[in-house]
Amino acid sequence: MENMWHRVVVTAALIVCVFVGSTKIGQTAEVAKLDTVTEARCIKILRGAVRSDEFWPSMHAAEALTLAGRGGEVVKLLTPMLPLEKDDQKRCGLARELVRAGQRQHVNVLLSIMAGEDTHGHVHSCESIYKVFEIGDGVSLRAAIQPENPIKKQLMAAAALGRWGHPQAMKILRSAVSSEDPDEARIAVWVLARIGDATDVPLLRKNIARFDDPLVVAYFENSMATLGDSAGLIAMAKMLQGDDPALKVYAATFAGDARAVSLAPLLLPLLEHEVLDVRVRGAQTLLVLSKPLTELDKNQIVTQDVFVATAKNPRYSEGSIVALADGRLLFATTEFADSASDFAKARIIAKTSKDEGVTWSESQVLQKSVGKLNVMSVTMLRLTNEGLYSGPLGMFYLVKNAHDDLDVWLKVSNDEGKTFGDAVLVTNQPGYHVMNNDRVQRLSSGRLVVPVASTPDVSKDNHFVSKCFLSDDQGLTWRLGQGEIDYAKRGAMEPEVVELASSEDGSVRLAMYMRTQLGHIAVGYSQDGGETWSQAVDAKIRAPEAPATIRRVPSTGDLVLVWNDNFTAGAGHGGKRTPMSIAISQDDGKTWKKVGDIETSTQHTYAYTSLCFVRGRMVMSYYVRDESTGRISNRFRSLPISWLYN
Repeated sequence: MENMWHRVVVTAALIVCVFVGSTKIGQTAEVAKLDTVTEARCIKILRGAVRSDEFWPSMHAAEALTLAGRGGEVVKLLTPMLPLEKDDQKRCGLARELVRAGQRQHVNVLLSIMAGEDTHGHVHSCESIYKVFEIGDGVSLRAAIQPENPIKKQLMAAAALGRWGHPQAMKILRSAVSSEDPDEARIAVWVLARIGDATDVPLLRKNIARFDDPLVVAYFENSMATLGDSAGLIAMAKMLQGDDPALKVYAATFAGDARAVSLAPLLLPLLEHEVLDVRVRGAQTLLVLSKPLTELDKNQIVTQDVFVATAKNPRYSEGSIVALADGRLLFATTEFADSASDFAKARIIAKTSKDEGVTWSESQVLQKSVGKLNVMSVTMLRLTNEGLYSGPLGMFYLVKNAHDDLDVWLKVSNDEGKTFGDAVLVTNQPGYHVMNNDRVQRLSSGRLVVPVASTPDVSKDNHFVSKCFLSDDQGLTWRLGQGEIDYAKRGAMEPEVVELASSEDGSVRLAMYMRTQLGHIAVGYSQDGGETWSQAVDAKIRAPEAPATIRRVPSTGDLVLVWNDNFTAGAGHGGKRTPMSIAISQDDGKTWKKVGDIETSTQHTYAYTSLCFVRGRMVMSYYVRDESTGRISNRFRSLPISWLYN
């Protein structure tokens, strides 16, 4: 389970020799320092329990082993069990712990159970999806929170969506705290302990008095403790020392979520308890509290320049980020040498992060410069609809040979980006075909769409028309769509394609947004999956001559727009590419509401954004150009989806 990382204050004092030094209740500490004997004892309990005939305690032990850094053991043990299990609820448990242990492709099992006709595993699948921070495309979960569904399914689906910033899901959970049904209230407060905040404590305190069932009351008290309430923490300590095994289990589990280091001494006796789940949860939380925090705080924003420009490499830009099956992020970008020009020598390099972007590996080369001028503008994308972490990984990139010879190529990896196969030509027509970074789209039909802005020769005809190359066989073969979009002045440039809601006849509808020289973004539409296009019109979004990035938020279904909210008539490129702004649309792009600016410096400019959604967060990259030096670095930014709605 995720940590809430609150420090806590209570009044009693304990000294237990098992810890290095002494720990007092009321003393704030980052970690509980276990001696090696106790740590080994905890691991022994968990290794025994994970092989137990008691299924759910064994899954709890698997969770604990992963949290203790031993996910490899879990994968080895549970992988052969999953295909043999027929019960959907137990399949949820096995898939969930494999996902938690780093095999994130198994989230597809949970999503398929949740969307299946057999209702037996629906609640368990929603709960498991919530626990591992996954929602897929969010469509089935958004349907599950509707009132016609059983209330427990609604609440667990709301838990998953709430973790991904869905405001209505949070309202559903907070409303359920006041329910007359004790089970509904208990589930709601359990979830809010992990995805709510301190402002929820008064709501819990107001409603706890309505119940006299000790277990329901315990959920309220433990949840309040996890949200930072001192009275709740005192109650948690009493439960750990009480006689009721069920209360001990829940108090021990919540203690880890609350980061209640000061209560660690009270967990030690639980290792001797006759009930297996008490021993498991006691061992789990002791190990969790003995290790530094690893999860990002749910409100934390991570920002850093992962690729920093230098005199030798004055430009890093046009990046793309993809989530790998083992939980790492892979951040690919273009590394230019000696010059920041679009025509300078360049190659595709990448770094990986195993802690959600806080730290990064050393660079590796993904694609050498095979063009006569360079290679650049990478897109990393799963090529099939098998799931976010499943199927072959495609790397699209530009090969630039001359002013009349620029093409998109594709290489495919079947080992999560370690190696790539032979290159396939996508833009199999003569000309100069510009495709921005992170632009290729995979439609619900499975079709791959590569949007490009083309001209015969950029040095002789600096006017572009936008069109799409299409593949219906996962990138093996490509063809040019029938239609194209033109516009005034320099034309329709740097297109971005997004899938819209299907029409009544089931046709796949797309919108293409384009950079223009007219002080606004233009948009055109396709009713046939990118084969043909309407004429472009003003999208009613002011902008300089700069690209925009548009994606659909999985949890809410809204569209999110990242662009430069600025225009200065008569200025070069229609004004500077600053600020960098974000807007959302709740009507498939008909209207937009600006949320705010994420970059505002007038000494820098920002553009060429990549955007994906991972573990309830908007994960972005974009270039940052220092206007005084002309150097361009590539910045990583991760912020919670809830930022869009707060």
